[in-house]
Amino acid sequence: IVYKDASDIEKNGKKVYLTFDDGPGSYTEDILKVLDKYNVKATFFVTNQFSDYQELINTAYDKGHTIAVHTYSHNYKKIYSSVEDYLNDFDNINKIIYEQTGEYSKIFRFPGGSSNTISKFNKGIVTKIVSKTNDLGYIYFDWNVDSMDTTEKNPNKIFENVKNGINSNQDSVVLMHDIKKANIESVDKIISYGLENGFTFLPLEENSPTVHHSINN
Repeated sequence: IVYKDASDIEKNGKKVYLTFDDGPGSYTEDILKVLDKYNVKATFFVTNQFSDYQELINTAYDKGHTIAVHTYSHNYKKIYSSVEDYLNDFDNINKIIYEQTGEYSKIFRFPGGSSNTISKFNKGIVTKIVSKTNDLGYIYFDWNVDSMDTTEKNPNKIFENVKNGINSNQDSVVLMHDIKKANIESVDKIISYGLENGFTFLPLEENSPTVHHSINN
């Protein structure tokens, strides 16, 4: 395959925001290498589930990727038990982001997405958290393309899921996980396909198009 220079390919006007949840973990570094290969910037919604890999937050940040809040503990029962508990968890991971990058993040993603029903043991909690985080100036992003990488281990099928999604939207926020080994290969396929077909890959910023689900709680 002869790769044309990216500037030779006519852009199709469609934007793709690759987002990775739940890391950093053991495959994050490999995924960062794939992103480097194509000079594509992405967004990492980080946790402290695998604290040995915390320094990769700094690595990703230094490479120009957006670092955003996901959750410190990823413990649904704990974080959705009250607004205060949610914000304590939020602040704990944001402190780590600050230690690794020198700045706090204003961008976050709900564990399970804003449409999650796992939090229904506490009626209305997501609605209350949205109200409070809005007041505090935080911005949440859901997704409109699901790679299905939590259940699908075949990189080709993950790629097909994303390809179909990004072709259906003008602005695609793609849900992926950097703790899934299959994504080392699938991300390469997604970016290669996207660049050859005129898609623009961008990291999320505070003024990016917000993709929101319907809140179910």
